[in-house]
Amino acid sequence: MKVQVLVAAMHQSDYSLLEKMNIQSDAIVGNQCDRNSVEDFQWNGHNIRYLNFAERGVGLNRNNALMRADGDICLFADDDMRYCDGYAETLTKAFAEHPEADVLVFNLIEKDPTRPIIQKFSRVRFYNFLRYGTARVAVRNAVVQKHGVYFNQCFGGGTEHCHGEDNLFLAACLQKGLKVYALPAFIAELTEERPSSWNTGYDEKYLRDQGVLYRVMSRRMWKLWCLQDAIRHHKIYEGRSISVAYKAMLQGGLSVTGKK
Repeated sequence: MKVQVLVAAMHQSDYSLLEKMNIQSDAIVGNQCDRNSVEDFQWNGHNIRYLNFAERGVGLNRNNALMRADGDICLFADDDMRYCDGYAETLTKAFAEHPEADVLVFNLIEKDPTRPIIQKFSRVRFYNFLRYGTARVAVRNAVVQKHGVYFNQCFGGGTEHCHGEDNLFLAACLQKGLKVYALPAFIAELTEERPSSWNTGYDEKYLRDQGVLYRVMSRRMWKLWCLQDAIRHHKIYEGRSISVAYKAMLQGGLSVTGKK
């Protein structure tokens, strides 16, 4: 099985990112910048493609790479990660040992952990998928392509709604019937060398975007997701009470047009 890393990056002027990320497999780098070109070359024996496009939006960036991917296993990445030695072998072994898995979620190394650490192999379902982000996800490319699963280009950094493209991707996988599992293996370290491109604080805009995200994700469950979010996270929502945070999310969700 061929592993291919799909990197969402910005403003790359050379190929130093490959060394910095410790790329040890084929890769496609979606480089949102101020020019338009496609560059194909060999690097340390691997096939590398740079997609240099003068456009913005992380969902669009990931889709540009995904629609051109030809690896058996595709691993989504951000440009502030450094992969562990042997990550490609870790992925191929994991998918070989778990033929039932269409999507696998792995652990990331953090200096100050903020993400849940997977402790055991387990199924990811609708009640727990929101805890996982794209940069720890690998997919069987043929299955994802067959089911037409892509990133929503209205969400994420560089778009109207500042976050959520990764949640919507996993939601789409589950809705299409793909089998998603979490695996207790570490594949990369977050270098934490740059601030978030979208999170400027848990303000009113964030809460409204959260409501939009939940409604787009599920017309049936969105209000329940808003409520659980307000209950679980109200302490970080800049002093807002549960009811105030919940109301802001509802206002965002209700702004979405279309069938209820």
